Amino acid sequence: MAKRVDSQCNTFQRAIAVLGRSWNALILNVLQEGPLRFSELSQRAKGPGDKVLSARLKDLEARGLLVRLVEGGPPVRVTYELTRSGRTFRDLAQAIERWGQELMVEAKPRRR
Repeated sequence: MAKRVDSQCNTFQRAIAVLGRSWNALILNVLQEGPLRFSELSQRAKGPGDKVLSARLKDLEARGLLVRLVEGGPPVRVTYELTRSGRTFRDLAQAIERWGQELMVEAKPRRR
């Protein structure tokens, strides 16, 4: 039997807090492909505006899920890259996708 997940524990709540913020999961998923500059990330994310994207990147950096790398210029180049913890999101994203597929099957109207 699978171990029961304690949804009240701090670790579970911390993960939910990250995923509960709009766009965080999308950003973590897009960065799975590798480091990206802000403009590339914005283009691939196709959703959050620049102001929101910038705020979410700062939040994810503060949580230790990505790092902001600055290369001296001119021009100065800034890239965003996932940390080890950020890269582990891949397994969760795959599990969420499987769950979503199950939800789609359940949501199909049944014929009578």
